[in-house]
Amino acid sequence: MNRRQLLGASAALPLLTILPRSVGAAVAASPFDASVVRTLARDAATKPYKAPDNKLPDSLKDLNYDQYRALRFNPEKALWHGEKLPFEVQFFHRGSFYTNRVDIYEVANGQATQVPYQPENFSFGTTPPPPPGTDLGFGGFRLHAPINKPDYCDEVCVFLGASYFRAVAKGQVYGLSARGLSINTGEAAGEEFPSFKAFWIEKPAANANSIVVHALLDSESAAAAYRFTIRPGETTIFDVEMAIYPRVELKTAGLAPITSMFFFGPNDRMEVDDFRPAVHDSDGLAIYNGRGEQLWRPLSNPRDLQISSFGDLNPRGFGLMQRQKNFLDYQDLESSFERRPSLWVEPIGDWGEGAVRLLEIPTKEEIHDNIGSFWRPKNPLAANGEHTYTYRLHWGPDNPKPSALAIFSRSGIGARGDNTKLFVLDLIGDGLKSIDPGRIKGVVTAEKAEIRNIVTQPNPQSGGWRLSFEMPIKGKEPVELRASLMQDDQAISEVWIYRWTP
Repeated sequence: MNRRQLLGASAALPLLTILPRSVGAAVAASPFDASVVRTLARDAATKPYKAPDNKLPDSLKDLNYDQYRALRFNPEKALWHGEKLPFEVQFFHRGSFYTNRVDIYEVANGQATQVPYQPENFSFGTTPPPPPGTDLGFGGFRLHAPINKPDYCDEVCVFLGASYFRAVAKGQVYGLSARGLSINTGEAAGEEFPSFKAFWIEKPAANANSIVVHALLDSESAAAAYRFTIRPGETTIFDVEMAIYPRVELKTAGLAPITSMFFFGPNDRMEVDDFRPAVHDSDGLAIYNGRGEQLWRPLSNPRDLQISSFGDLNPRGFGLMQRQKNFLDYQDLESSFERRPSLWVEPIGDWGEGAVRLLEIPTKEEIHDNIGSFWRPKNPLAANGEHTYTYRLHWGPDNPKPSALAIFSRSGIGARGDNTKLFVLDLIGDGLKSIDPGRIKGVVTAEKAEIRNIVTQPNPQSGGWRLSFEMPIKGKEPVELRASLMQDDQAISEVWIYRWTP
């Protein structure tokens, strides 16, 4: 099972306040405010975890990929369709890839009403529809809004599978994913996959530019409540308010987790026989740490699992970015990797001491999500308590925080003789246009390795600069590298950090 298939291995706890209901039966509304979901999460955490409701009719249990894709929602049946509101909601059917039930509510005028499952709102292809009277709930949902054209509602985000969700900005296509919470990611004991089990979607006003979604999450170790305020646009913003209620002490929680794919690129294409220059949803991890240092860590597809930890106090932001944005970087007419979003996590308030973690998992196919990143608090989250965090997710073309420092736009690595590696790093930024070439120098350091032939020169093709150096290979151990561009003793670029592995 690959990480994309694991999106379907969600764990859901039937909502305590939901009673079985037959299709077409009257649905009673109940009062709703921001405290409701927190109360449900807090109460759930005081009770033993229950297995997910994943019962399905036989006709839906063993669908192949094409059969599941044929289960399509009728757009004309979308929530609020034809009401001239700025958002519409469409729903995903449950099936072999997404078996766990999710309950969805519409919130209007302070009242929450469950959205009924109605099989006539779906087309099923060659799969027999469920028997009459079956109440299956949903697999997830997606939001549509006029993000590209004023007269057409494009899909802007989707919540589907475990606690995964994805979004796009104007002109983009889906790429990397976010999650509500990760637990034991990268640990030998095995990862735990919390799941969203219910959503409450607030009906927007006619002139609204945002929509609010509440979510209830549950897993073996914790329950949690979320409030997402979603604003589509040139950059699509999610304001996230999260409250976690652990059943047990959480020593390995991952906050604001991101999942992506890196198959190969100019820094790492060993044993790749492919016509494309690069294949990835993200090409690097960017960090703006609490000390004001800006870091760039190019991703790789290692031969062995690699876990990196970047210790920090009160981080200012981190994210998996897609900096290469030219079609010529990929040459893929179908996948449009150059249009995949970057995702930047901006903590609101102080998150204390901890580390940004990066996982790079070996893969031989581009269908696998093999990259993960998240914030791990230094201190465990105590059991039977409430732990609140607020952060902002920026889905868009780049880091939303402009900087005067030059950034590394491309990292190329190749052989220079049998036992030497050549590193070629390109930098771009408006500040590079006014610097004195005679005062520029590249600074490169390495643990347990020698650095030779450091060269800096203008790059007339990009309008930036190029920093290159050589590293003789003398052993089989990974090498930690660090590089930056300096003008005299002043840094004029972010810091490039890289783990070279044999």
